Amino acid sequence: MNIGNYELFTVETGYLSLDGGAMFGNVPKTLWNKTNPADEFNRIKLAMRLLVLKDAERTILVDAGAGNKMKAKQDKIYKLDSHQHDLGQDLLSHGVDPKKVTDVLLTHLHFDHAGGATRYQDGQLELTFPNAHYHVHSEQWDWANNPSERD
Repeated sequence: MNIGNYELFTVETGYLSLDGGAMFGNVPKTLWNKTNPADEFNRIKLAMRLLVLKDAERTILVDAGAGNKMKAKQDKIYKLDSHQHDLGQDLLSHGVDPKKVTDVLLTHLHFDHAGGATRYQDGQLELTFPNAHYHVHSEQWDWANNPSERD
């Protein structure tokens, strides 16, 4: 799809599973379970995708997926299936060089949207897109720096 000079497309970054009742709210399970079957923990499989906006001068990512930094316990809780994806390679297969990404817009700072913004390289945490400007709403940044006990 194109909007103005920008080409828009999505890149899949893996899957996670969340409680179906939480995802569908007051829609009865008998309806949503037909198209989104729940597992034994009532979780449904959800795809993680990021949006790419690309023109001659800018390459903008909206969100960055979960990445591959989660501990085994979180992988199990969320049934994460992102370890088969390498965000850099997935982007390259769509013609996007991670070193040429100009902007990363993080809609919010949940792990499944922002975890891929950083990665471990030789044991050191680094930006996945080293030449990009990272953008996040100030309320999200404040929340992340002052989490509640529940967070």
